[in-house]
Amino acid sequence: MPIPSGEQLKAARLAAGLNQAQAAELMGYSLQTGSRGGLQSRTWQALESTTDERNMQGPVFAMFLLLTGQHPTLQLVPRETEAPDTSKSPDAV
Repeated sequence: MPIPSGEQLKAARLAAGLNQAQAAELMGYSLQTGSRGGLQSRTWQALESTTDERNMQGPVFAMFLLLTGQHPTLQLVPRETEAPDTSKSPDAV
């Protein structure tokens, strides 16, 4: 997956209905208390900036799209859990 521009990242975040702090928390970026008391992520702000040279790497962007249900070809689905087979003895080979 290619490296997204700041505009593409912002569009994906908005399409997911997330603010910058929520998106940053989803992806494991650090949060700080802003000047008005709310949470913010300076890292996420930089990634969306058109003037900052930092970009989100393609695989990380792909994971963001997967987690928010926006990936163009893939989707995350819950793994089916199987009940353990209790009919077999743990010593059986």
